[in-house]
Amino acid sequence: MYKVILNEKISDNSYLIGIKDELLIKNFIPGQFCIIMANEKSERIPLTIYDYDNNGIVYLIYQVIGASTLELSMVKDEIYSLSGPLGKPSEICLNYHDYLDKKIIYVAGGVGIAPIYPQVKYLKSKGIACDIIYGARNKDLLLIKDKIEALTNVTYATDDGSFGLHGNVCDALSKVIKNYDYCVAIGPVIMMKFVCQLTKKHHLKTIVSMNPIMVDGSGMCGACRCIVDGKMKFACTEGPEFDGHQVDFDSALKRLNIYKEEEKEKLIIQKKKLEESNGR
Repeated sequence: MYKVILNEKISDNSYLIGIKDELLIKNFIPGQFCIIMANEKSERIPLTIYDYDNNGIVYLIYQVIGASTLELSMVKDEIYSLSGPLGKPSEICLNYHDYLDKKIIYVAGGVGIAPIYPQVKYLKSKGIACDIIYGARNKDLLLIKDKIEALTNVTYATDDGSFGLHGNVCDALSKVIKNYDYCVAIGPVIMMKFVCQLTKKHHLKTIVSMNPIMVDGSGMCGACRCIVDGKMKFACTEGPEFDGHQVDFDSALKRLNIYKEEEKEKLIIQKKKLEESNGR
């Protein structure tokens, strides 16, 4: 069991959980993820590591979108399992010496800011300044604003115009795209697809993280298979980062939607269980 330091709601359906695990922190490089299980019989949830502190606490941000994350949001004192770090580190963070004279723009969508924050923080410590474009449906869904603004320049975009640019991240990126040598886009698969369509036109090398399609996180379930440069890859063991201009986003989007109805049914069942248990 692992001690839970905090597990609190930070937006409409997003939570911040802090877990004590000093060993995980010692081996972590930004871009990697971990697997969390709320209870012994819970499903495995892959989450990119968002932050950590000197007290050995790992911080993760997650959205309550299904039965497993709903169960995780109810955890108070302990979780059953935390495994990691897993996956390959960020290409830029791992080889930062090669990027010292490069201009890098990070594009985040929704909770995609969680894996972007540690990368920008790490690169800043190595003397590399990066800019961020951060988009969400509305201002209430923009997370950790104070923390990212303390690191670098941030341009915001909201679909409803409630904060920053009235539009999406591509609208914001198109205004400054010629100023950069590299782009890293992390967020919903559909967002990463449109960012890559834009950057490809401008010949801007773009890295994406395919962690949104991961399920088991070990390479055994096969749910995170994605086609990259015409070849089948596993996001959890061969990624999660890939060259965005080589990813077949259409096939990834189809894979994401295969079990939508089953996921909705399981969420309803989980909510009923929680209601019954709270009513006792």
